Amino acid sequence: MNAVNQWDQEAAARAASSPLVRDFGLLIKSATRLERRIDAELRRECGISHTMLEVLLRLCRQPGDEVSQRHLADDLTLTSSGTTRLIDRMEEAGLVRRVPSPGDRRVALVEPTDEGRTVFLQAVAVHARTVEDYFVKPVDSEDYVRMTRALSEIDRALREAAE
Repeated sequence: MNAVNQWDQEAAARAASSPLVRDFGLLIKSATRLERRIDAELRRECGISHTMLEVLLRLCRQPGDEVSQRHLADDLTLTSSGTTRLIDRMEEAGLVRRVPSPGDRRVALVEPTDEGRTVFLQAVAVHARTVEDYFVKPVDSEDYVRMTRALSEIDRALREAAE
């Protein structure tokens, strides 16, 4: 029994050390660290989280378009209750307001306030600077083009697999 257990440990160690596991872990670790850096900079300079910026981004992308909380939840991959709490906090901060849907009073639409648009413009500048500093500058321009092309291909393959 001990020999089998020893073999299992060695096989597990080899599997955990495989280049695929290592490389994917590097991608996740880098993305997580960049997300944390962006979030910290946004909180420090603008008083909002990265998730709040993502909400404002979706609301400001198509001015005048009505966006439901349900659509925001789906787009941000948040639960319905998580989105409600997030929008509550953003509403309390004066960044967004809820308005009833003219077509369905059960649906709450979300729109940015003037303050939300102002904070959004400040936050986009912070976001762009942080992405430039930690995502673009560390690699040479040719590697950056190859990296973003490869990420696009990965995203495309995953979207097609989900269909």
